Amino acid sequence: MSAERYLTIALCKGRLAKQTLNLFEKVGISCREINDPDTRKLIFVNEELKLRFFLAKGPDVPTYVEYGAADIGVVGKDIIIEEQRKIYEVLDLDIGKCRMCVCGPESARRLLNGQERIRVATKYPNIAKEYFYNQKNQTVEIIKLNGSIELAPIVGLSEVIVDIVETGSTLRENGLVVLEEICPLSARVTVNPVSMRMENERIMKLLRDLGACLENR
Repeated sequence: MSAERYLTIALCKGRLAKQTLNLFEKVGISCREINDPDTRKLIFVNEELKLRFFLAKGPDVPTYVEYGAADIGVVGKDIIIEEQRKIYEVLDLDIGKCRMCVCGPESARRLLNGQERIRVATKYPNIAKEYFYNQKNQTVEIIKLNGSIELAPIVGLSEVIVDIVETGSTLRENGLVVLEEICPLSARVTVNPVSMRMENERIMKLLRDLGACLENR
């Protein structure tokens, strides 16, 4: 491939994109257009560095990377685990830190003994299945939801939920607590396997620069 080829980077919409771009700016990669709140553009270009950026919903980022529509994607570890795409996870950016947890009312703690058949509401059915079936050896019914997961145990849809916990304030406000922690989470850099071969030098330089920046923070 020509050295003039653009490297395409997919970012998660919202706060994570801003945090990622701040990190990129520290290693000399900027994209002013993407910070314009009035822009209607979908693709943002840094002509000097031959980089293209676009914003996508979190669960879509690994899909763009797997199919080569993006060479690189920055996305939460939760989405990487849940989506199970054929991509390389190459760098922990140490931003967007939170935890994947089993949560519910304190009274539900006794149900997490591996013996009870319970209902689990979650946006992350693959993560929930892996945890309950393979780690806890507990048979559960997984209920996939897209909205406010905290509502499920309150209205009796499920005994517990599996969800991301950052500060825990939403849980506390709704009378719920963290019952078990599944895994820590943070934003990761992912790479398309073909891109890693074809554009190895450019991608590795970016990863080295980001890694050095993280070490010096």
